[in-house]
Amino acid sequence: MEYTPEQHSLKCPKCQRGMNEVDHEGVTIDRCSNCHGLWFDADEAHQLKSLPESQALDTGDPKDGWKWDTRVEIDCPRCSKRMELTSDAKQKHIWYEVCHDHGMFMDAGEFADFKEENLLDWFRAVIKGDRSTVAP
Repeated sequence: MEYTPEQHSLKCPKCQRGMNEVDHEGVTIDRCSNCHGLWFDADEAHQLKSLPESQALDTGDPKDGWKWDTRVEIDCPRCSKRMELTSDAKQKHIWYEVCHDHGMFMDAGEFADFKEENLLDWFRAVIKGDRSTVAP
């Protein structure tokens, strides 16, 4: 869905479409109506990680989310500054973008994966590679 300020909370930093607010137990985040990426203000991702069933907010297909990893020039939807490309310290295969002033963006499927840490994370990291060497 095309971005319109009257209808959407933010413009998606990846596909430039409209994002809609979604809530889980009092924590409100923004989800893209097209690519299903998720925008987390401040510490919302870590707040949601501890809440039961919060992975349900991540409605996108992880395979589609991986496709968006090739996009590397991402601007913060709040301040328009270039976002830092990074990966999760414990789960290196989860690549996301961060604005240190405003929040972070995860592609479809990344939050559900981020929420659950297990032995498969090591294998996924080997398959996908380290973001700093694969997509500098």
